[in-house]
Amino acid sequence: METVTKLTAEKPVVIFSKSTCCMCHTIKTLFCDFGVNPTVHELDEMPRGREIEQALSRLGCSPTVPAVFIGGELVGGSNEVMSHHLNRSLIPMLRRAGAIWV
Repeated sequence: METVTKLTAEKPVVIFSKSTCCMCHTIKTLFCDFGVNPTVHELDEMPRGREIEQALSRLGCSPTVPAVFIGGELVGGSNEVMSHHLNRSLIPMLRRAGAIWV
């Protein structure tokens, strides 16, 4: 869990992903379309990826990917991100975190 905390504190937007996950790709594309440059950790390409995935599960991420953190706080997975997007609260969150300026 300490590794997750350290990795999510480094940048305004952090996404834990798997390179073969279509929902992960969708969420990464959404953020890039907003002009956000998220830090992406592909768990299936990391030596300790399984350990990080277990920590995400303990944090309540189900499924474990995609797991999105904004401003160091867990937002959730694709359902939560899309809910924030549809109720127009995602952009303000990104602004507060310094991920976008416009």
